[in-house]
Amino acid sequence: MNTLVELERLLDESSDGDNPPPQCLVELLTDSQTIAVIGLSRNLEKPARRVPSYLAAKGFDVIPVNPHADRLLGRRSYPTVSDVDESVDLVLIFRPSEEAGPFVEEAMRRDEAPAIWLQTGVRSPAEVQAARQAGRTVVQDLCIFRVHRVLME
Repeated sequence: MNTLVELERLLDESSDGDNPPPQCLVELLTDSQTIAVIGLSRNLEKPARRVPSYLAAKGFDVIPVNPHADRLLGRRSYPTVSDVDESVDLVLIFRPSEEAGPFVEEAMRRDEAPAIWLQTGVRSPAEVQAARQAGRTVVQDLCIFRVHRVLME
């Protein structure tokens, strides 16, 4: 199946009809190298651990952001995304919807203006709208793993 058609199918499954179009998702994951993962889990069974592990295995530089861990995936874990001292291309958020808003706002304050991605089931409509109005690329309620797998086919 055509990659863009398959990405469109995944986008249709998302509850956010304003997510970037398929070609933008392709460019986002092609151009991004460094991904700060807010909520990277210590629990090996959780998607918040499995998905970042997959991304790291596929060559992305994954930076853990978890105030309850010193190291994850062999790397220093930062308490907040503001504490990350490296340039970040993408901020991936694995937190419940009711907690996601402040993380979107914090990601928006980064000088390098990274894209923001809220994983499947995670929504923060007001903050996402504000980020988009500020010119940020924001993906909401979509699985980055599934999107990347389509790109790899």
